[in-house]
Amino acid sequence: MQIVRALHNGVSRHGLISDGQVVFYLGDPILGAELGKESAPLSAVKLLAPVTPGKVVCIGMNYRAHAAEISIDVPDEPLIFFKPISAIIGPEDSIVLPKQSDQVELEIELAIVIGKQAKEITYAEAKDAIFGFTIGNDVTARDLQFSDTQWARSKGFDTFCPLGPWIETELDTSAIKLESRINGHSRQRSKSSDMITDVYEIVSYVSQNLTLFPGDVILTGSPAGLARIENGDQVECEITGIGVLHNPVA
Repeated sequence: MQIVRALHNGVSRHGLISDGQVVFYLGDPILGAELGKESAPLSAVKLLAPVTPGKVVCIGMNYRAHAAEISIDVPDEPLIFFKPISAIIGPEDSIVLPKQSDQVELEIELAIVIGKQAKEITYAEAKDAIFGFTIGNDVTARDLQFSDTQWARSKGFDTFCPLGPWIETELDTSAIKLESRINGHSRQRSKSSDMITDVYEIVSYVSQNLTLFPGDVILTGSPAGLARIENGDQVECEITGIGVLHNPVA
């Protein structure tokens, strides 16, 4: 199922895509809301970021080739950092280049959407804790990532966390392909099997260190092939089984 959050008649609502229509839920489906009877054409709504998380947890250096291209050693265990929720934007929203940086780059990532509270769960329990998956772009000010002691600023500017276009609730994460494009030109190509730590191990590991709540998002790491984005660029992040997340750069 493809679950969206959309603006319709000035109101933000969750919906299910069905035959070109958005059938609206009576609340947030992550919290168990049921489908209502009201609907609207998909073409008549504005898609928003499909989830409003309490936190965005990020996993760094989860592809060996990416760690190598930025000259950082692969950590012995998953590397956790965070993005602020103020960085989240949705499909078609603009990534805004900050004046503080001269080198902003894209990072396509598979994003996990948590479906229930999870604390110290096992690998086997992780699948049941996941509501679905969406596409994330871990936009990064690369020059600041290396000049600052921590990554909070380089990863946390407003608009640096595009999410969307929807949540796919059924996805075989062992066999997906990821590709990012700038102005139609491919920049990153990889597959989920190249991850060092897989989806379920990531959820279990994060839950060992902090409590996950429904709606929280985990970005699972970026493959190699990073590229600078500039004003006027059109950025696409595509993951098979989910779709395409498009954002212009301003």
